[in-house]
Amino acid sequence: MSRVFRPQFIVVVLWSILLLQVFCEASEERSFSGKIVGVSDGDTLKVMNEGRAEKVRLLGIDCPEKAQAYGKKAKQFASDLAFGKVVTVKFSNRDLYGRILGEVWLENGRSLNQELLKAGLAWWYRRYSKDKALEKMETEARKAKKGLWADPNPIPPWEWRKSKKN
Repeated sequence: MSRVFRPQFIVVVLWSILLLQVFCEASEERSFSGKIVGVSDGDTLKVMNEGRAEKVRLLGIDCPEKAQAYGKKAKQFASDLAFGKVVTVKFSNRDLYGRILGEVWLENGRSLNQELLKAGLAWWYRRYSKDKALEKMETEARKAKKGLWADPNPIPPWEWRKSKKN
């Protein structure tokens, strides 16, 4: 008696395994150092770790998408500060796509996550972060009309993404 597995079942099983892996990882903070070998957009990088490029999603912030206003500027800013440099990534878990969710520390001791916020090239991702220091950095960039805050009505990337799906 043989059974035929439907593709939907296989997808559900694979997602379940990935979710289990994400939720079972210890919540203790870990870190690694490596060279940045790619900048996908303002808040997603590729960092070498033990011989392979790891995708790292910057924790606590959300940069405009590449096709969105200020998206290319955010990517260029992140590239200028970090591409080709050795950084330290501090993290405790991964997202549903398997990317490391972390803070990227530059050689000069500054946080790339924070630098993007201070430059007005990212939003504090309040849905996923309770870090009040990040909230304050966004507020200061807004008041100074830095970067995307010079726009009279900037569209948060989560709203922009949602509008593109519809």
